[in-house]
Amino acid sequence: MATRTASRAAPHEVRIIGGQWKRTRLAVLDRPGLRPTPDRVRETLFNWLGQDLSGWRCVDVFAGTGALGLEAASRGAAEVLLVEQDPQLVERLRATVSRLDAQAVVAVQRGNGLNLLAGLAPASRDLVFLDPPFDADLWAKALRAAAAAVQPEGRIYLEAPSAWDDAALAPYGLVLQRHLKAGAVHAHLLGRAA
Repeated sequence: MATRTASRAAPHEVRIIGGQWKRTRLAVLDRPGLRPTPDRVRETLFNWLGQDLSGWRCVDVFAGTGALGLEAASRGAAEVLLVEQDPQLVERLRATVSRLDAQAVVAVQRGNGLNLLAGLAPASRDLVFLDPPFDADLWAKALRAAAAAVQPEGRIYLEAPSAWDDAALAPYGLVLQRHLKAGAVHAHLLGRAA
């Protein structure tokens, strides 16, 4: 993981890379399975997506620190839903949203991200962030639900411990658009198949 000191230990904070809250630091609690997306990976992701997400409707299904969803909101997303199960992380997310005065754009919901994602209206989101705990084996359920929730021209960001190719994504009606390997993390930008 990338940290300010480039150590191998988990960071105690990450920062928002761009937009209105650029350089804002987000605390990282020491929680089992919490693995914030490194700054470098987020920077690359938002270079792929474009810097301006004005009007986008986004959902961060396994929010953790909220870094992905808050980055989208910082860059103009109209609606960001952060979903997290851990009550301490939910409390921290709500405090961060309040500190940023982002309640008009960012909502925090405690619950099972996959159930919430599956319950969203079909094709109702422009961007879905999927960064599940690597040891939970949620890939199939998460990709199926995300593919249904994202609109035809929308995107899905998938963070995983191994690379996903078009053959592995085909059963979900998805295609690989971009891929990056950073340490033990594989970052994927996915779209719906034509």
